[in-house]
Amino acid sequence: MTQDVEGFEGADLRIGVAGFGLRRSVAVEAHRPGRGSRVVAVCDTSPAALEAARREIGPEARMTGEFAELLGPDVDAVLILTPDHTHAGLAVRSLAAGKATFVEKPLATTLADCELILRTAQERRVRLYVGHNMRHMPVVRVMRRLITEGAIGEVKAVWCRHFVGDGGDYYFKDWHADRRNTGGLLLQKGAHDIDVIHWLAGSRTTRVTGMGGLTLYGGIADRTPELPEDWYDPARNWPPLAQKGLNPVVDVEDLSMMHMRLENGVYASYQQCHYTPDYWRNYTVIGAEGRLENFGDLGAGSVVRVWNAGRRAYDPEGDLTVPVVTGEGGHGGADQELVDEFVRFARTGGRTDTSPVAARDSVAAGLLATESLRNGSVPLDVPPLPAELVEYFGNGQS
Repeated sequence: MTQDVEGFEGADLRIGVAGFGLRRSVAVEAHRPGRGSRVVAVCDTSPAALEAARREIGPEARMTGEFAELLGPDVDAVLILTPDHTHAGLAVRSLAAGKATFVEKPLATTLADCELILRTAQERRVRLYVGHNMRHMPVVRVMRRLITEGAIGEVKAVWCRHFVGDGGDYYFKDWHADRRNTGGLLLQKGAHDIDVIHWLAGSRTTRVTGMGGLTLYGGIADRTPELPEDWYDPARNWPPLAQKGLNPVVDVEDLSMMHMRLENGVYASYQQCHYTPDYWRNYTVIGAEGRLENFGDLGAGSVVRVWNAGRRAYDPEGDLTVPVVTGEGGHGGADQELVDEFVRFARTGGRTDTSPVAARDSVAAGLLATESLRNGSVPLDVPPLPAELVEYFGNGQS
C-alpha cells in the first residue's frame, strides 16, 4: 500500500517546485503557508526564473539550479512544471525519491515515457498526479454534470473547436515551436481538450486520423534565440503576420485537426488554430436525446445551452441555459481546485477527478494524430495501456 506522507498532520505539505516559467501560477497557488501547503524549494536553471520565485514565493524558500537538491528531506511533494520533454526524466527521479509527484500536462511526449512514469509510480508505491486542470474548469464541470444527469441522453459525438488567439505569442516564440520538445501542438496544447473529450464521452480514443500544417507562422522570417521582453502584446502583434521574434526553429503545425473513434463507440473531433482573433474553446456534445454547447469558457457571461425538447429550425437560445460561474484565480478557479485536490491526494491518496491513465490516453491520441497528420492522414490505431496499470491507478493509489 502507498504510504501517507509522514510528519505533517495538521501542518503544511512541503512542496518543491521544478520549473518556474509559464505555469508557475500553479506553484504560486500552492504556496499557502499555514493553510495546508507551502513551497519550500524552487529549482530552475534560469537565474531570472529563480529571481522571480524569490519575489513571488518569498526569500524563505531555498533556490537551486540542481534538481537533485530539490529532493531533500524537507520536501514532501514535487510539482514538475518544466518543458514537456523533461517531464519523464524528472518525474521518475522524483517518484524514485519517494516524493508525491505532480506532473504538468502533458504527462510526457512519448508513449514509452508515459508508461515509464506510471510503472515507476506503481512499483515504488508513490503517488502520481497529472495537472489536467481543465477537469476543474467550471464550464467543463457544468457540461459533465448535465451529461451525467441525462440532459441529452447517451453521448454519441463530441466536437471541439479551439480558437488559440494568443498562439503566436505563447507557442511560437520559445521551446513550444520546436517539435523535439513537444512532439507537436496537437499533443502539447491539445492534450487538455482531448482529455476533456474523453471525460465527457466516458471513454478513450482507439482510432485517430489527423490533418493540418504550418500554414502561417512558417512565413515569418523575424527569429531570435531569446524570448523578447515584449513577446506578448495583443495590440502590436496583430495581424498574425506582424509577429516578430519567433523561435529560430518553428516546425510545429499552427492549424491542425483530428478525428477520433472512442472505445465505447462515440465519435469525436478536435480542431485547433493558432492565429484566430479570439481565444476560447467551443464544445458541442450530441446525445441520443439532445445536444449541449458552451458559449464562452472563462469570461463573464459564459453559458452552456441545451437543446432537448424536440425538433425545430434554427434556435439560438435552446431549451435550457446554464450560467458558468467562475471562481477566483487561474482558469476560472480551476487552478485552486487542482491544487486542493493534489494536496489532499498527496496526504491520503484516494480517487481524484484527474487520472494518470487518462493523461496517458490523451497523450496517446495526440501523438498518433500527429503521426497521422505528418504521414498522409492515414488512420492509426491507438494502443491501450497495459491492464495492470489501468487497474492499479483505477484503484486510487491508496
